[in-house]
Amino acid sequence: MRMADIVEETNGRHENMVEITVKTIGPARPSRLHVPSSIKVLDLRKLIAEKNHLPVENLKLILQGKVLHDREDEDDVYTRLNDGDSLVVAVKPRAPVGLSIDDDDEDLKFQLPQSTSRWKKKLYTFLRNRLKLPDIILMAIFSLSLKAWALVILWFILAPIAHKWDLGPLYILGTGFCLIFLNLGRRQPGDVSAYSIFNEDFRELPGTLNADAIDRDIRTGRI
Repeated sequence: MRMADIVEETNGRHENMVEITVKTIGPARPSRLHVPSSIKVLDLRKLIAEKNHLPVENLKLILQGKVLHDREDEDDVYTRLNDGDSLVVAVKPRAPVGLSIDDDDEDLKFQLPQSTSRWKKKLYTFLRNRLKLPDIILMAIFSLSLKAWALVILWFILAPIAHKWDLGPLYILGTGFCLIFLNLGRRQPGDVSAYSIFNEDFRELPGTLNADAIDRDIRTGRI
């Protein structure tokens, strides 16, 4: 991507050219760069990489303390620059052969699957970037289905009614029992429970240690 191509692309939007200072972390001296005031982050990275002969895939751009990302919700991200802005450029070291260096802590953060619907991605971006919700809350929000959220809302609606009729403790106990029974699951044909009382003919798992097994071992001289 050359500067002429970017200027030609942005001329249709009547973008002004601004001069920014590019500061690369390391021994390199700061340099100046003329760019459109509104530019794609990806194009900006390519320009800086081309001018300074740096690997574009290893560049990280920081503007006013904020890391600039190329895409957000599968859309190209534009950044607005002002005349005299300072842009910090960090070059990630190349990973040794056979190893990979993760992009800071992104892989450790909660992320939505690629198959997630577009409106969920928009909501996720708003809650994370605008409201600054922690990952543990985002995980709780997006891990539940709409049906589960409907039940949660219904529970909070009925809770004041149970409290009004002095049924709060029973309401909480009933909720606990419901959660237990709803999460029991179903055994597939042929599966054996660890508790013999639930098995046909009270059949036990092989190797189960109980009073009968100990008595049998004593009688046969194994103990």
